[in-house]
This record gives sequence, C-alpha cells and structure tokens, in this order.
Amino acid sequence: MFRTLIRRVAPLVGAVLLTAGCGSDSTPDIPSNPAVEVYASSLGVNIAQMTRKNDNLFVQDLVVGTGADAIAGRSMDLHYTGWLVNGNRFDTSVGRGPITITLGVGQVIQGWDQGVAGMKVGGRRKLVIGSALGYGRTGSGSIPPNATLVFDVELIAVR
Repeated sequence: MFRTLIRRVAPLVGAVLLTAGCGSDSTPDIPSNPAVEVYASSLGVNIAQMTRKNDNLFVQDLVVGTGADAIAGRSMDLHYTGWLVNGNRFDTSVGRGPITITLGVGQVIQGWDQGVAGMKVGGRRKLVIGSALGYGRTGSGSIPPNATLVFDVELIAVR
C-alpha cells in the first residue's frame, strides 16, 4: 500500500517542485490567442467581424484595392503601423516612406507573408497576428514575448 501511495503522489510532488522553482514573477510561455484578447478601443478591432485565416491570423479589408495583386515572390511597397493590443504603437512607416518587401520569402513575420497575400494595390487591411506568426516566445525590441500584434497595412505598389 505504501508503494502505491508513493507512485500516486510522486508525480504531484515533482510538479509542485518544478512550479516552485519558477518564481512568482515568471511569465508562462504560452502563445497568444488573438480570438480571446481584449483590444484597446482605439484599435478598432472586432474579431467577430474579421476573416479568420487560421488560429493566429485575422484580417479585415478596410479598403479593397483595384491594382495589381500581392502574391508570393513579388516585390511590393507598403505603409504600415503596428500596435500592441493595449493600443501602444510600436512601429510605423508613416512619415518615413513605405517599406519594400518580397512577399513569401521570409523577409517579414509569417503573419505578414500570409496576411498581405491577396491584397490589391490601393488596398488597406487590418491584420491581427498571434505570437505564433509574429515574434513568438522571444519578442523583439519593444514587442514583448508571446504578444498579439495589430497592423494597419496599405499596399502602395507591386512589381
């Protein structure tokens, strides 16, 4: 009976010891889930009204363009502004000129490669990107680990 008790209790004791070593201020390494985030009202995000591309990418066309399509392998110029879900802006190209990328070759985060695809020149799109398609568990600069990101993107040109 004592051995049975040890076999049942030992895994629990191990789990408690592992948890105790983490410290109370450790942030769990849990990828973000855009579907359950609370967004600052200034961002204008309503997940229920967006198109779900997958668990980590939601898109909404704000203006549908009429020019050339954004497809993988093509070079394109875009304006963008990026925010954290609390409404803090972390980056923008506005005032600096558009950025140039080649879509689908890993120059940008996966959420951009997937979220910009299919836009047309002149279009504006809101992207909500979970951490698995963003900067993941490490974050980047002012972007914390496992952060959901919100971008407004405007497609200027495709070459």
